[in-house]
Amino acid sequence: MKTVLMVAEKPSLAQSIAKILSRGSMSSHKGLNGTCSVHEYTGTFTGQPVRFKMTSVCGHVMTLDFLGKYNKWDKVDPAELFSQAPTEKKEANPKLNMVKFLQVEGRGCDYIVLWLDCDKEGENICFEVLDAVLPVMNPAHGGEKTVFRAKFSSITDTDICNAMARLGEPDHNEALSVDARQELDLRIGCAFTRFQTKYFQGKYGDLDSSLISFGPCQTPTLGFCVERHDKIQSFKPETYWVLQAKVNVDKDRSLLLDWDRVRVFDREIAQMFLNMTKLEKEAQVEATSRKEKAKQRPLALNTVEMLRVASSSLGMGPQHAMQTAERLYTQGYISYPRTETTHYPENFDLKGPLRQQANHPYWADTVKRLLSEGINRPRKGHDAGDHPPITPMRSATEAELGSEAWRLYEYITRHFIATVSYDCKYLQSTISFRIGPEHFTCIGKTVISPGFTEIMPWQSVPLEESLPTCQKGDTFLVGEVKMLEKQTSPPDYLTEAELITLMEKHGIGTDASIPVHINNICQRNYVVVESGRRLKPTNLGIVLVHGYYKIDAELVLPTIRSAVEKQLNLIAQGKADYRQVLGHTLDVFKRKFHYFVDSIAGMDELMEVSFSPLAATGKPLSRCGKCHRFMKYIQAKPSRLHCSHCDETYTLPQNGTIKLYKELRCPLDDFELVLWSSGSRGKSYPLCPYCYNHPPFRDMKKGMGCNECTHPTCQHSLSMLGIGQCVECESGVLVLDPTSGPKWKMACNKCNVVAHCFENAHRVRVSPETCSSCEAALLDVDFNKAKTPLPGDETQHTGCIFCDPVFQELVELKHAASCHPMHRGGPGRRQGRGRARGRRPAGKPSARRPKDKMSALAAYFV
Repeated sequence: MKTVLMVAEKPSLAQSIAKILSRGSMSSHKGLNGTCSVHEYTGTFTGQPVRFKMTSVCGHVMTLDFLGKYNKWDKVDPAELFSQAPTEKKEANPKLNMVKFLQVEGRGCDYIVLWLDCDKEGENICFEVLDAVLPVMNPAHGGEKTVFRAKFSSITDTDICNAMARLGEPDHNEALSVDARQELDLRIGCAFTRFQTKYFQGKYGDLDSSLISFGPCQTPTLGFCVERHDKIQSFKPETYWVLQAKVNVDKDRSLLLDWDRVRVFDREIAQMFLNMTKLEKEAQVEATSRKEKAKQRPLALNTVEMLRVASSSLGMGPQHAMQTAERLYTQGYISYPRTETTHYPENFDLKGPLRQQANHPYWADTVKRLLSEGINRPRKGHDAGDHPPITPMRSATEAELGSEAWRLYEYITRHFIATVSYDCKYLQSTISFRIGPEHFTCIGKTVISPGFTEIMPWQSVPLEESLPTCQKGDTFLVGEVKMLEKQTSPPDYLTEAELITLMEKHGIGTDASIPVHINNICQRNYVVVESGRRLKPTNLGIVLVHGYYKIDAELVLPTIRSAVEKQLNLIAQGKADYRQVLGHTLDVFKRKFHYFVDSIAGMDELMEVSFSPLAATGKPLSRCGKCHRFMKYIQAKPSRLHCSHCDETYTLPQNGTIKLYKELRCPLDDFELVLWSSGSRGKSYPLCPYCYNHPPFRDMKKGMGCNECTHPTCQHSLSMLGIGQCVECESGVLVLDPTSGPKWKMACNKCNVVAHCFENAHRVRVSPETCSSCEAALLDVDFNKAKTPLPGDETQHTGCIFCDPVFQELVELKHAASCHPMHRGGPGRRQGRGRARGRRPAGKPSARRPKDKMSALAAYFV
């Protein structure tokens, strides 16, 4: 019996699709990566009995990155990233072992059916899966077709079964367009980001952003926000005057009239008009009209409109809204949420989704009436040729979905019902009055038929007082005429909804990437989200955009990115050559980059006005090992130490607190040590600022603290404080935190495992002896007599935390499961728990001796 491998984009999707196709009769088990399940059942395929294996990936299998030294900021000129730097596809999440998992499941299979999301990214993932699976599948015989693509828009029985019956092929052109976008964004973004980050963070201390990033889509997005900010700052309010008249209909009722001139900007002229009208006793009716009007129902819902409404009406950020919509889709509640289309195909079953809502407590009456009286065909919108508009596929309640997901689902459902409802009809009455020589108007609206506003009440025609019945020549007594002084007001900061509209209009990003770009400018501290989800640029965001305008406006204007997007779409349609588009675009941006570097002084002039130089920022913390003067600790992102005397800056670990470590010094370079901590229950470790930036030994990398230092005798090093292999990751070592007493803890120097132990112990020391069973270092523990947990009220004990039953009771793991093979005595046990980087034999250093450390190292090894 032949085997068919089927691959979906997410584990939950794989389960739902398999359940539909197998009619529930399937067996399931976890795959080797522990994340993706495999669902198996038997059936027929291409007219023969087969065994189906349904599994999934978790988004992209591979990601694009630079090779070797080109990933190191200090080793390569950013200009080389445009053409010379080689790239490679790496596993997007190495911990998932996705390539190996796919090869294990695909080995010996005869056919593959790809159930990835039906958009350009999904097509790209199709080929990532094929690259992994095809080499291990059984070879095809006689040109037999073995690769199939399923096209679907929702997780319903009908849609999934139809997709299985009409299998096609993956689209290589769409996949290539994604490859092109990835490479352009990587090369262009990294080159500009590396240059401007190093340049400005080396000069200013209060930028408060760990990365001064540039992105071909991100930067124009920021540009829209700063453009609105500039309009607000340059706005000069003007005073204007309006006349407001009131006429009496009867004793208890009056009408407020609008001046036909609307407003005037000259007070004397406004006063003249007031003098001409305020003495009049009567207002004469000049004309009346009654006209039936209609408020159109909305177009069918696409992604951009959903994101706009989610931000403006539901208070949900675009990224959060998109994630919520994807979750609703994978659970089968709505159709595919990434679509540019606002037009339902003629053969789309509109009544099917509508019937699903016929018993819903909130809108059952409206739906039943539509089904009995007949639905109205949705308005003709835009057909982008991708997926149908976003549609509710089954009924749900708030209890099922939770409050956040429910709010979005409720809007999607109400919007869909509104699209098949009738327009709202109302009667608009207009009365034109003359008071002296001036003309005024009063308008009233009366609803005839609420139509779609019954299901979308926030769109309803506002209730207004009905106008009196009158005809030309009738007169009404004038109640008062007065002049009001007002001022023009500046525009407000852009809302997320307005920004999404601008991005769509100018072709910046796609329906899927728009939320990511908006989220990026928030994460980089270029804008802050204020009340009403308005985006206010920070000083850094403003200076960057003004700097781009000063050097090369095209870097921030939407025109060039819009042109690139059009070229990428041509690749997707097979009308443009992938290599030519890539080469031409990179050449354009390479020239812009060189001009930007040569002209950076223009942006720097703006930076000088808004930010403080490193020497004037921060507070003294620890002493420099070269000049022995205090270095300043700059807390703003990225946190670092700066020695103004040596003009040297030393990066530090981020996302934690830094303090001086007992005024102790590094034996190699005489720098005072500092202590980094993520909190009382988290990790902490000392580090030497110089060693952290300039690794002293060949087996160390930049960014390693004392808990990874292989110095053979330093009391703070891994060699002296390391205990044994981490119970969660393969490369880490549990290291004692000597500052944590009396609530002692050990932490892995690679992952986030923290082991709390020996609470209230007076002293904990790593012994030079090792365990005979697992080779881990033994611990000498000394407890206070009054609080000792040891049997027989003993106060001292030496043992192995992994093997000693006394110590095992006193160790509590946090942030990690204790089910690692090492912990269970599985295969890893044979390798032992001994310190991965044990003490180095005396006289055999592996030190690479920088000139600044020569004297310290020479003194140590003499």
